[in-house]
Amino acid sequence: MTASSFGRIAVLDIGKTNAKVVVLDSGTGAEAAVLKRPNIAVKTGPYPHYDIEALWAFALDALKSLARDPGFDAISITTHGAAAALLDRNGALAMPVIDYEHEYPEAIRDAYTALRPSFAETFSPRLAMGLNLGAQLHYQKSVFPEQFAAVETVLTYAQYWAARLTGVAANELTSLGCHTDLWNPRSGTYSSLVDRLGIREQMAPIRSAFDALGPVLPAIAAGLGLSAPVPVYCGIHDSNASLLPHLVRREAPFAVVSTGTWVINFGVGGDLDHLDPSRDTLANVDAYGRAVPSSRFMGGREFEILSAEIGPVDDEAAWAAIGAVLGKGTMLLPNVAPGSGPFPGKSCRWIGMEGAGREARHAAACLYLALMTDACLGLIGAKGPIVVEGPFALNEPYLKLLAGLAGREVMALPGTTGTSQGAALLAGIRPVPGAQRHFAPIDIPGLRGYRGLWYKAME
Repeated sequence: MTASSFGRIAVLDIGKTNAKVVVLDSGTGAEAAVLKRPNIAVKTGPYPHYDIEALWAFALDALKSLARDPGFDAISITTHGAAAALLDRNGALAMPVIDYEHEYPEAIRDAYTALRPSFAETFSPRLAMGLNLGAQLHYQKSVFPEQFAAVETVLTYAQYWAARLTGVAANELTSLGCHTDLWNPRSGTYSSLVDRLGIREQMAPIRSAFDALGPVLPAIAAGLGLSAPVPVYCGIHDSNASLLPHLVRREAPFAVVSTGTWVINFGVGGDLDHLDPSRDTLANVDAYGRAVPSSRFMGGREFEILSAEIGPVDDEAAWAAIGAVLGKGTMLLPNVAPGSGPFPGKSCRWIGMEGAGREARHAAACLYLALMTDACLGLIGAKGPIVVEGPFALNEPYLKLLAGLAGREVMALPGTTGTSQGAALLAGIRPVPGAQRHFAPIDIPGLRGYRGLWYKAME
C-alpha cells in the first residue's frame, strides 16, 4: 500500500500528562475517533518511571477497538521527549524508563555537569531534573552499573513504541535533537557525550521520521484483528510533530507556540547565534534534520496549577477584568513551576492582590502566560506571524494579550490533535488546515507599562 492510498492513520500519542490513540481521516485531517488515558508515573522501584506495560496495554486495547471502527491502515507515533528505553539482548527493558521529573543527588548532578559538552557544541542547555536525556543515561549508568551493563540497545522514546510494534530498532533526529546533550545540530552527528558515556555501540541506527519501519508484527496484528499488513512509521518528538504541518505549508519567517504541558516556542527561519543557555533557549531539530531556535516554559502545567487554585472563570469575564488588573498592577511573577523557563531561579509571587477576586486573578494569570510567551519569543529572535496551537489557542484573553505584546498577528489553531496531525503527516497524508482565528495586534491601554513593571518587579 502506498502512502497516498491511506484512508485513515492511527497515531499513538504519548504525552507527559495523557496518552491517546487518535484516528485521523487522510482526506479531511479530522479526528475520526480518539481514546485516551492519564499517563501516571510509578513512584516505586529504583526510581520514578513510566508505567510502560500499562501504556502498552492501553495502546493495544485502543488500537484493537479502533481497528473495528472506524478502522485504519497505517500507524504513526509521537511522544514527549527527555526519555529513552534501554533494552537487553532479548529486546526487553533492561531498566525502567525513567520519569524525567526525577531529581538526582547533588554529587550525580555535579559529575554530569562536568562531563557534558558545551552549549556551543550541542545547543542544549543544562536543564533541571532529567530533562537532558544524557543526564538520565549518566545517572542510570553511574548508580545502577550492573543493570546498565545488560543494556544492548538505546532507543529514543517514540521509536521504542515503533520497535515494540514492528521489531525494528531505530533512533530518530527530532528525538535525539531535543535538549538531549547527545546531538550536534551543526554537524548533524552525535555529540562527544555519546563516546564519553561509552554508549555509541548501543545507539540504534538512525532512521528518518518519515520511514516506515515495517508492518505490525504478525502476532500483534492477529491480536488487533488487522485484516491486512499495517505499516508503522518511525515516529517523531511531539513538539516537532506540532511544528511539521506549519513547515509544510508556511514560508519562513514565522513563530509557532505549541502548547500542552510545556509551551514550546519555535523561531522558524531564525539562527542559533544569539541563544542564551541560561534562559532555557536551545536548538530543536526538525523532521528534516534542520536546527530550529527554540525556547520553552512549563506553561500548561502552570496554568493547570493556577486554574485549580483560582476556580473556573470564562473568557468574557477574564477579559472584562483586564483593564482593572492593568491599572492596579495586579500581577503574577515567575515561576509557578520552578526549574525551567526564561527566568530561572525566580520564585512565584503575587503583587497587588488586595481585593482581587477570581476574575482578576484569572486575568493576571493570562497576562503572566502572555508575558512569558512574549519573553520566550524575544529570546529566540522570532519574527513574522505567531501561530498558537493546542489548548492555549482556546484562551482568547491570552491570544489578544500576546498579539498586543508582540505587535504581530497571532493565529490560533484550536484543538488537541496538533501533535497527532503532525505525526500523521509522516505517513504521507497532506496537511489540511483546520479552523483558525486571527488576532491582529491592538492597542491595549496600560499593557506596555504593565510589562515594564513586571520586569522591574523581578529585579
